[in-house]
Amino acid sequence: MSKCRMLECPGTEEQIDSISTRCGVDKIIAKILIGRGLDTAEKAQLFLDQNHRLFHDPFLLPDMERAVVRLQQAIACGELILVVGDSDADGITATAIMMQYLRARAANAEYTIPDNGNNLAVFSQQSLADMLERGVRLVVTVDLGVSAVEQISAFQAQGIDVIVTDHHECHGELPDAEAVVNPRRPDCPYPFKELAGVGVVFKLMCAVESVMNPEDEMIDCVRRISAEYGDLVAIGTIADVMPINDENRLIVSYGLSLIENTTRPGLIELIEATRSDSKYQTKRKITTSFIGYTIAPRINAAGRISDASIAVKLFLAEDCETAAPIAKKLCDINRERQNEENKIVDQAYARIDAEHDFERDPIIILDDEEWHHGIIGIVASRITEKYACPSILISFEGNGSEKSGEDFGKGSGRSVKGLNLVDALSECSDLLEKFGGHELAAGLTIKRENLPEFKRRLNDCARESFKGIERKTTLEAECELSPADITMGQAEELYCLEPFGVSNPIPI
Repeated sequence: MSKCRMLECPGTEEQIDSISTRCGVDKIIAKILIGRGLDTAEKAQLFLDQNHRLFHDPFLLPDMERAVVRLQQAIACGELILVVGDSDADGITATAIMMQYLRARAANAEYTIPDNGNNLAVFSQQSLADMLERGVRLVVTVDLGVSAVEQISAFQAQGIDVIVTDHHECHGELPDAEAVVNPRRPDCPYPFKELAGVGVVFKLMCAVESVMNPEDEMIDCVRRISAEYGDLVAIGTIADVMPINDENRLIVSYGLSLIENTTRPGLIELIEATRSDSKYQTKRKITTSFIGYTIAPRINAAGRISDASIAVKLFLAEDCETAAPIAKKLCDINRERQNEENKIVDQAYARIDAEHDFERDPIIILDDEEWHHGIIGIVASRITEKYACPSILISFEGNGSEKSGEDFGKGSGRSVKGLNLVDALSECSDLLEKFGGHELAAGLTIKRENLPEFKRRLNDCARESFKGIERKTTLEAECELSPADITMGQAEELYCLEPFGVSNPIPI
C-alpha cells in the first residue's frame, strides 16, 4: 500500500506571483513549476517554450567534428558504411533514422543488429573477417559500442574505421575509435547528459547537415532534421525511459505532434494494428503513455524474442502495402512476449514471497535456467515497481541440463532512487564478464560460479547506499486544490506542462 503525503511548495508568494504574471499561467501551475525546480520566471518560461532554438550546439559533443568529417568522406567516396544498432526500441529507431538519412544522401549503407542483444558479437573476429570480405570501410554504432574497447581496436587496426554513437555510462577506458560521440563521456562539456541513443544520432545528423549545407544556419538544419526524423527520435527517447526535460522535452513534444498526423507508412500501419489488437477501436490521442505502453512494447518485442530488423524494416517501408503485414507481425510477436512475460512474473513473485528476506537484502536477485533473457528486463521493471526495491534477474537459458560453474548468465536489472545501478555493478566488476547501462537500468553477464559472491557484495553495496533513505512507495501530492480551483479551465491549463514522463510526471 502506498503512503501519501503533501509536498510543501518551496516558493514564496513573490515567486509564485512573478511566474504566474510573467509566464501567463495560473498560480497553481506556478506552484507546480516551482516544486519541480523552475523557481524563476526565466526558468519557467524556458520550460514552457518549445522552440528549436533551445537545442544545444551538437559540436559541443566531444569527437563530433571528427565523426562528421569521416562520415562525409565515406558518403563522398561511396565507401560501404555499416550501421550497427542495439536491439531495443532506442537502437531500432536510431538505426532506422541513420539508414534513412544516409540513403537520402546517396550513401552506400547497410545495417545490422546483433542477435538477442549480444552487442559485442558484431565485433567478433568472424564479423571482422566478414566485413573485410564485404568491403566495409566504416562502421557507425548507434546506442552501443562504448564498452567494446578491445574489439574496436582490432577493427581499427585492420583498416575498418569505427564511429561510436552511444549514451550509456562510460566506465574506464574509451574505445580507440575514429570518434566516440557520447554525452556521458567524463570529458564532455555538453550541457545535457540525458539524450537517448537515438537522440545522439539526431545530434550527429544535425551536425552533418550543417556542414553539408554551410549556407544554412544551424537552426534551419535542426528544423529540417526534426521534420524528417523527429517522430522516431521521440519514440526511441520515450521507449528508453529518458527524462522528459531540457532537449528531450523538445524532442518528445515535437515528435508527438508529428506522429499525430504522421505520413510515415510504418507508423500509420503500426498505430492501425494496435487499434485492431486492443479494446481501443477509435483514434487515440498521441501521448507519451500511448507510445510507452502501446507502441514501444511492439517495437521492443522484435528484439527481445525475435529479430529486431523486422521493426527496422517497418520504419524503412516506403508504402503502407509493405508496412501493413510487418506491423501485424510485430503485434503477433508482442502477444507472444506478453504470454512469456506473465509466466516469468508469476514464477518470480512466488519465489520472492516465499524466499526473499527484505530486511537483510535490499536487492532482489533471481536466476533461472528457463527464463528468456530477452524478457527478464521487463519483468525486473515490474518487480521493482511492485516491491519498491532494485531487482536483477539472470537467465542461464541455453546452458543445457548439466549445470557448470563456467555457465554464462545474462542479467537485466532495474533500480530505484538512491542506488546508481551501474556504479554498484562497478564495485563488483571483477565478478562480471561485462556490464553497462544507466543509473536505473543495466545489463550484465556473469559466470554461475560468481553468482553467490555477487549477490552478497551487491547487497552490501546497496545497504550502504540506502542508509538513511526511506524506500517505501510514497504518493507525493504536489499541490492542494480548493473547490474553487477545480474548473475545466484549470484542468486544460495543466496541458501546458506536457509532455509528461520521467522527471516531468503527471501532476498529483
